Amino acid sequence: MKNKATKLKKVVSECLADRTIIETVYDIQTKQTALAYLKEGNISINSSYESSEEERLEPIPASNNLIKHGVVVFAENPEFYESVEQLINDIQSYIYRYVDVSDHFRKIASYYILLTWIYDAFNELPYLRLRGDFGSGKTRALFVIGSLCNKAFFASGASTVSPIFHTLDTFRGTLIFDEADFRFSDEKSELVKIFNNGNVKGFPVLRTAMTIKREFNPQAFNVYGPKIVAMRKAFEDSALESRFLTEEMGQSSLRPDIPINLPDVQKDEAIALRNQLLMYRFKMLPAIKIDESLIDPSLSPRLNQILIPLLSIIDDERLRNGIREAVRSFDQKLYAERSASMEAGVLEIIQELYKQGREGSIAVSEITANFIGRFATEYQRPITTRIIGGVLRKRLRLLTYKSHGVYVLPITEKSKIAELSIRYGVVDRIDEEKPTSG
Repeated sequence: MKNKATKLKKVVSECLADRTIIETVYDIQTKQTALAYLKEGNISINSSYESSEEERLEPIPASNNLIKHGVVVFAENPEFYESVEQLINDIQSYIYRYVDVSDHFRKIASYYILLTWIYDAFNELPYLRLRGDFGSGKTRALFVIGSLCNKAFFASGASTVSPIFHTLDTFRGTLIFDEADFRFSDEKSELVKIFNNGNVKGFPVLRTAMTIKREFNPQAFNVYGPKIVAMRKAFEDSALESRFLTEEMGQSSLRPDIPINLPDVQKDEAIALRNQLLMYRFKMLPAIKIDESLIDPSLSPRLNQILIPLLSIIDDERLRNGIREAVRSFDQKLYAERSASMEAGVLEIIQELYKQGREGSIAVSEITANFIGRFATEYQRPITTRIIGGVLRKRLRLLTYKSHGVYVLPITEKSKIAELSIRYGVVDRIDEEKPTSG
């Protein structure tokens, strides 16, 4: 019988069904890529890997423009490290030498670097952010920390967004993004898509390309993966903001022992640590898993969702609690904003009407009249039934319909209103206002 032709497949990183882990490495001296792989406990490096009789895997060649220009960086070869504790200490010492950040954030960044090397073991991820004005040191911190990350891909606000989609989809690495404050709304919208879809596995971004025959060809781009960004401001979307662990830069004067210009030895240190981190991936990826016992009931489900992967690889309970406290303030801020919103005021009026014994539908005009009586002085514009109806339908997603010529809120929405009242802090507020007996 005639043998089948061997199929050639270019890969960056693969986890095969037989638990073999394959990673692309890059030799700076020879300027060649190769495949390092862990198979049955043994690590080897070769120019290719025979995954089966029909398929041979090869690395993306070093002639690739992004590899050639150092836009995407790799380890050279997996190297021994004594322990995870030693590796974390070495990473923290490396960051301390070149970057002025708080002790707390330096620890978080060190574990986040570990997370980038095993992130594909999890389904959700947080992002890391350095925020500050010009000259605050955020770009230096971004480069130094990013140089240790798994398949770090360096980009900036000067880049167009399209190649970012392609690069993330091809290399499946860590996006290191500087100056994420886009000036143009179209580019900012595209970047927000990457951040919104990129922290949960299985949510690719769909984009349409034009074929040579001028036909539309929808394409799915996998943007899931760790991301570290530097920016001056915050994103407008609160849900997106909740995905970031943020260090505010420039809060104090620069430490005098930090070099103004990075020395050449920094690159050598980064390579040595990346090599140890590749070994960390080979050792830890098969065994890593979510620790559900770390869920904090005092945090919102969203924050627990993104924090648990990071907390699962941290063995320092004080740091775990410190991270929880750092994000708890965001939960409190969001809760306070909701409690002070127009939506909360509308829900408060509805709950009071229910407490008065209202069992049927409530006219939107009655809700409006009560709202005006209590909150009208807090708003500069006149409050109308149309505005309150919009709050009910568009913001709170409640059903209203016309009955006998007027719009009403049906009693069938009562259970949904109860859930919304808890979310917006209205139930606690009403309970506090209730007079005590005796």
